[in-house]
Amino acid sequence: MDGDGIGEVVPSEDNSDVLQEVTLVKHVDLAGNASLGIVIDRDRNRLLVAIADLLGNRYSALASYDMSTWRRVFLAELSGQSEEKSFADDVDEHGNAYVTDAKGSKIWKVDVSGELVSTIESPLFTPPGWYNNLVALNGIVYHPDGFLIVIHTFSGLLYKIDLNADVGDSNKVSLIEVTGGTLSPAKLVESSDGWMTATMTGWFSTGLVHRIVSSATVKEGRVYLNHIVGFGSKKKHILVEAVF
Repeated sequence: MDGDGIGEVVPSEDNSDVLQEVTLVKHVDLAGNASLGIVIDRDRNRLLVAIADLLGNRYSALASYDMSTWRRVFLAELSGQSEEKSFADDVDEHGNAYVTDAKGSKIWKVDVSGELVSTIESPLFTPPGWYNNLVALNGIVYHPDGFLIVIHTFSGLLYKIDLNADVGDSNKVSLIEVTGGTLSPAKLVESSDGWMTATMTGWFSTGLVHRIVSSATVKEGRVYLNHIVGFGSKKKHILVEAVF
């Protein structure tokens, strides 16, 4: 949400296509920023939210909220006004949180107490061509085998990041060789070799050419796409089930 809020959308009993959003959290001290990537840490009953530097006059951060009370547990500031205006936009966790910087082409690691413990950087995160880096690292997911999968927005490159490798290890970050077409949030990619390679196996057209898919969520085997970026009222969010 614009202005750093957290909203809840509950399906209606009459299966209406138009659902109401209820604001759960909204902080005045973070006005000018935006809440983007979120993830539920069920083991710790908390919600992790990536706070983006929307207007260039605040900062990027990671916030943690207790899901029973919606009390803010911590706010980890990742970039300040005197530093690069980073755009932290997606989060995944495994006790620690990993936040992508879509402007500075890096990944922040934040521990369970909200401390920024390290930064993951690689030359591979900056492909040739200035136009490819207008929006860089974006969607991120933690794999239970101990690595991250991250996508580069404009180039469509997919990375595998070995969390067990040392920071200076040349094998820590590698490109995943993808066949079958360029990547986008409306395409399905599968791997059978531990994400050394991958194949595009499905594609879904939303028909909403004026909006950009910003996230994908899976529940009970069904995929839902969020169209939060595009023309139209900022209070109008479009959620679509993708059938591959």
